[in-house]
Amino acid sequence: MITKYSHLLESFSGLRVMIVGDVMVDSYLWGVVDRISPEAPVPVVDVNHREERLGGAANVAVNIRALGAKPILCSVIGSELKGEVFMKIMKDEGMSTKGIYRSDKRITTTKFRIIGNNSQLLRVDEEITHDLEKTDEEAFLQLCKKIITNEKIDVLIIQDYNKGILTAEVITTLIASAGDRDIPVVVDPKKKNFDLYRGVTLFKPNLKELKEGMKIDFREPDEHILQDTVNILLERINADIALITLSEDGIFISSTKDGKKESHLLPAHIRNIADVSGAGDTVVSVASLCLASGATPRTIAAVSNLAGGIVCEKVGVVPINKQRFFEELNKLGE
Repeated sequence: MITKYSHLLESFSGLRVMIVGDVMVDSYLWGVVDRISPEAPVPVVDVNHREERLGGAANVAVNIRALGAKPILCSVIGSELKGEVFMKIMKDEGMSTKGIYRSDKRITTTKFRIIGNNSQLLRVDEEITHDLEKTDEEAFLQLCKKIITNEKIDVLIIQDYNKGILTAEVITTLIASAGDRDIPVVVDPKKKNFDLYRGVTLFKPNLKELKEGMKIDFREPDEHILQDTVNILLERINADIALITLSEDGIFISSTKDGKKESHLLPAHIRNIADVSGAGDTVVSVASLCLASGATPRTIAAVSNLAGGIVCEKVGVVPINKQRFFEELNKLGE
């Protein structure tokens, strides 16, 4: 069935997407809980399955690949065993590792999740969050600039998890390099670097990040308050588009490109939510591909909103299922 989205979805194939940001290994212990420990009032998980997945900016790359585009992932990991695990998963996924810089001054961020009876019981993080040391920063920037120069990049995603890879120098250099080549820049920010992302094309905080970054608080995502806050944001960072994810309240987009202003608040789709982990990665992936394909702001919001909801129905961080996504898009009727 040919729909208004068919051409858009087909246009994802062949796009080359550079993703720069904090990566991690998502490590899972899956099991069954049927008793409480006699040592402490905690559940005992009888493990029946172990799994390791790509997380953080690497999950964005996995989503990009799942949608038919080519991801080029750039990040810094450690030179220890978990770094080897990360590289092996990348290769097993069929993704290039040419943008991965390995440092003996850092460890590879790892999130250990313990899942019992399909519910997350505990997460343990092993990480370093301070900024890259100068020598690593310089080497990593050279690697990124080489990729921007030698590859035909259709869109650059900066995925910030506040783990220290995206220093002020890395951020400003990447934005400037992309600007010199007319490459659109999409940012999924964290509060720490909020004001450094000036002159980007699309800025995608969630509601909590928007409030923290703008130092403003309001009880609910009222459309008028959202619009006023986003107007100030767009002017402050000189961005073309702001895309705000609102969890169960949907998604809000506002654009001021070429002197034309438009805004849309779209409700969330009713779903059986199992786990919201990784939903933001999926949203930024889909939004970036839509942007690179020339979609309108409303289409960017509608398609991204749908994609983010779909992955919330699965436990753990998972990429979008392309076939399921396409089938649901064809039912939107917009």
